[in-house]
Amino acid sequence: MINETRPEHFQNNSVIGRFLSRIHLDSLLLAGLILLSLLSCLILYSTSGQHLETLLRQTTRIAIAFFIMLFIAQIPPNQIKRYAVNLYIIGILLLLAVLIIGEMGKGAQRWLDLGLFRFQPSEMIKITTPAAIAWYFSEHALPPRWKELFIALLLIAIPTFLIAKQPDLGTALLIASSGAAVFFFAGISWRIMLSSLGGLIALTPVLWHFMHDYQRARVITFLNPESDPIGRGYHIIQSKIAIGSGGLYGKGWLESTQAKLEFLPERSTDFIFAVFAEEFGLLGCVSLLFLYLLITLRSLYIAVNAQDTFCRLLAGSLSFTFFVYVFVNIGMVIGILPVVGVPLPLISYGGTSMVTLLIGFGILMSIHTHKNLLSH
Repeated sequence: MINETRPEHFQNNSVIGRFLSRIHLDSLLLAGLILLSLLSCLILYSTSGQHLETLLRQTTRIAIAFFIMLFIAQIPPNQIKRYAVNLYIIGILLLLAVLIIGEMGKGAQRWLDLGLFRFQPSEMIKITTPAAIAWYFSEHALPPRWKELFIALLLIAIPTFLIAKQPDLGTALLIASSGAAVFFFAGISWRIMLSSLGGLIALTPVLWHFMHDYQRARVITFLNPESDPIGRGYHIIQSKIAIGSGGLYGKGWLESTQAKLEFLPERSTDFIFAVFAEEFGLLGCVSLLFLYLLITLRSLYIAVNAQDTFCRLLAGSLSFTFFVYVFVNIGMVIGILPVVGVPLPLISYGGTSMVTLLIGFGILMSIHTHKNLLSH
């Protein structure tokens, strides 16, 4: 076993930097996550009608999520690899339990009631699926052969199908994309990737056949929201009005008329970006996107510099999944993607998705700060 410090390692000689390194936190990534959390509190105070109770609940959830991230960051990557398959199997069993005894919410059966709290197993699968595929690929030579690709596809297809049955198409697509990201970082050839994409496009009529009526309606509304302006197209039309009225500089904090007059549904969750755009304008949106970009690039830097195959594949997938979260939510809000119910990462109101995301960042920090202890 050889211990070394690579030249590209970020070394912070300050007292704070040494302390964060000692508790396995990456200072740059942590700074970005804290900024996003502060923005979340700022905008949620506005969307909630300046209710301190809502702000307190969100602050509590943020604190719990960061504590969980700190705990996860202490776990060495080899331990995460060791239990990756077991956690994947547990996640699949929980998804099966949801279909049998799960609780209904907003027309979908997604939750398990554990007494003290409700748990959404599909959030856990966002971590365990790429971890299991990364483990499988790390045990074989790369790039993967057709046999390995087929087995990995099964590992993706099983949770994707179970989540789509709830139904939760948005989360199912996120799971599929997180698994597909592992394929990309495993060095799969462009020819296979393009062939697979062509196959998926060819299967679109089959997917359309199995979609629920409300899911088909969402796609139709996406293509022409003005066809039902006071029904299914209402969300996206009001969202565009909010974004457009923000202009270059925005109306100012707490001055969103779409939020105040309650014209914009789901303004604290899925469509919170529209309120942010109305209050802070184009310049505020560009600044937020730049912050998301910095976090994504830092995460990819950690993936590129990981010291073994499992860490590189898992870190790459988690980084890509975070980017997809941002892209899908903002694309949905501005009308270039159908409405699929994906929150804006670390900004939208809610605890489950925030905990899942910060678990992912905890794994990234573990990979980055434990890498000197890994064997080459």
